[in-house]
Order: sequence, then C-alpha cells, then structure tokens
Amino acid sequence: MSKAVEPLSPSTVANAKAQAMPYKLRDGRGLYLLVQPNGAKWWRLDYTRPGTKLRNTLSIGTFPDVKLKQARDRRDEARALIADGVDPGAKRQAERIAGPDTFGAVAREWLEQTKADRVATTNAMILTRMEADLLPYLGARQINDIRAPELLAVLRRVESRGALVVAKRLRQIAGQVFRYAVATGRAERDPSGDLRGALKSAGGERHHAALTTPPEVGELLRAIQGYSGSPVTRAALLLSPLVFQRPGELRAAEWAEIDLDSAEWRIPAAKMKMRVAHIVPLSSQAVAILRDLQPLTGRGAYVFPGARSVKRPMSNNTVNAALRRVGYTGEQMTAHGFRATARTLLAELGWLPDAIERQLAHKASGPLGAAYDRAQFLAERRKMMQAWADYLDTLRAGATVISIKRKAS
Repeated sequence: MSKAVEPLSPSTVANAKAQAMPYKLRDGRGLYLLVQPNGAKWWRLDYTRPGTKLRNTLSIGTFPDVKLKQARDRRDEARALIADGVDPGAKRQAERIAGPDTFGAVAREWLEQTKADRVATTNAMILTRMEADLLPYLGARQINDIRAPELLAVLRRVESRGALVVAKRLRQIAGQVFRYAVATGRAERDPSGDLRGALKSAGGERHHAALTTPPEVGELLRAIQGYSGSPVTRAALLLSPLVFQRPGELRAAEWAEIDLDSAEWRIPAAKMKMRVAHIVPLSSQAVAILRDLQPLTGRGAYVFPGARSVKRPMSNNTVNAALRRVGYTGEQMTAHGFRATARTLLAELGWLPDAIERQLAHKASGPLGAAYDRAQFLAERRKMMQAWADYLDTLRAGATVISIKRKAS
C-alpha cells in the first residue's frame, strides 16, 4: 500500500528552494509543484485521460501568481471534468484554437505551425524559454494590446539575472510570434522591432560561434568524449568547456602555473588579455584530466606542447581543428565559443553575474571590484566551477535538463 501524500502548506510552497535539478513537491490527487533550477515554481497536475490508460500532465499556473488554494481549486475543477469523461488538456487546447487572441494562444499556435522548420531540441528549447520568461507575464494578454514598453519590462527581468543572450533570443522569439499574429490578422504590428538597441549587449564575444542550449551542449560533449586523436589534444578539448578560458590562455598553460593539490590554475598577468593575473579554480573533473595528462607532458614546461616541439605550446588552431574532426563546423562551434556557452548557461543556472564575469577574466565592476573578488568571488567561483562541471556531466549523460537553473544563494 502506497504511503499517503502529506498535503503542502503555503509556507512550504513559498520557501521551496531551487536545487541543481528540477524536483517535485506533491500535494495529493495528482497535484504537485515543480521547482525549477532557476527558482521558477510551476503547478502541474498528472492525470489519466478519460477512457484510456494514457497519462497526461496539465499546467495550471505558476507560483506566486497562482497560490496553493487556487492551484487546488483548479485541480478540483480539472478532476470534475475527468469524472464527467472530459479530458481537461484537450478542452484547453480546443479553447486555445477557438478562444481569445492572447499572446499565449498565438505563441503556441505559431510554435505548432512552424515546428517542422526546426529540430525537436530547438522547439523544446523555445517552449521552455517561453514558458519560463514570456508566458507568465504576457500569456493572458490580448496580443494586439501589447506595446513595446510592456515587452521590454518582461525582457529586463531576464537581463537582471545576467542572461543577456537569452534576453535577446527571447526578443527574437516574441518578434516571430507578433509577426505571425500580424500575418493571421490578430495584431496590427510587431512591437519587438521598437526594442532594437534597448537591450544590453552580451559583449565582444558574440561573434564567436557557440552552442547555448543544453541539448546542443550535451551532443557536443558526447562528441568530444569520442575524440580519438592525440591524447594531448583530447585533454585540451575536454578541458575547454570546463575552464572556458581564452584559447590562447589554455594552449599556453604551463605546469608551473597549476597546483593540482590546491585545484588552482594561476595565470600570470603577462599572459592575460587585461594584463591582470587570474586564478582559475579547477573542478575535480578538470584535475582528473590534468593528472592523466601529467605523465605525458609533465616533464616539459607546457601542459599542451606542440606536436613538432615540446618547447612551444600547441597551435592556436588545434582545438578548432579537433572540433571539426568531431563534426562541428566553424559556423556551429569554436574554441572561443566555450566562453559564450558557459556565460549563457551559467547565467541561466542563476550564478551571480559578477562571479561569471570574473571567471571569464572580464574587468571587475566598480573601484572595489578586484578587492571584493579576493574577498568573496573566488569562493563563489570555486563552488560555481564544480557545479558547472557536474552540470556538464549531466548533459553529457543525456539527462533531461531544463535550460534554466537555480538562483545563486
């Protein structure tokens, strides 16, 4: 006999903290709160479709917009429909097709109409991002009533957590939805065009090809794992996503700069673009790769010596060539692109923007930035780098991961 589910309390719902992976808090009779790694809380109802043995899940809102009592009321309404032989999911879909021209209804219709033009993982990513960042705020609004300032306010929420690339991608997605609404006679114009220049720039690295969605990164990591060329090149390829330093800094790394016992790589100022010494905390995974490599190259100066001479570091194109060998073109991914990948996903994972920027060796914010980095950001970056390596392990394993993660404490 299964153990009865203890009903949730309002305080339990309000105080539920994000974790590294999504998790469920069950309330009973199929209702549960899905807590996402970015701190978002989604009410869901699992039920069996009437007249079948098929299971389905119904979305019934997000907390705090929908409180516990409201979620229970919606659950009871849905279960009453099921008792009458009506599938609440199918009923909702029918209402969307025939119902008001809300942004949510048009967005889902657009995604359904155009999904054949994209791969399944991209469609899943678009839906996830819309459900997390657009639909909770715009979903119920009549699409023709939405103006540029309202859309900008929603995108600024995304910017505030440091996800600048995601904010720009969401503007593009919203623009496609609005243009579809214009084409189908449900909106007069696309307000997203008025936001050009209104969002923050993601920085100078935006021109480097990079993969920025979890499914794509998981495929890349599996391809890298299968690299069968030089063990030195393979180690550099494996380390690139773990440390995400500039390719020139990685290839020029010297054993004298690396303390495996302390799990640190200290890059001298002379090697850094900003001419400021930089500390790279090493995850346990990065340390393991370097320990495996040390018997091969540890007698020389360079961690990654060149193929022709151990007195020089490997070529600046070695990692890019290895990426081509595992099947990625220069338009898809570059060695420098690992920085954009990490920057985008770490922001979505909820880490402090300043910690991410300091890990990328970007200029500290404000006159006290460098001192504050020594006092706090290094400790935060140690935690971040290990969590990042663990997260990459889940992606490589093919785990189902949402692109947005926990809020940093």
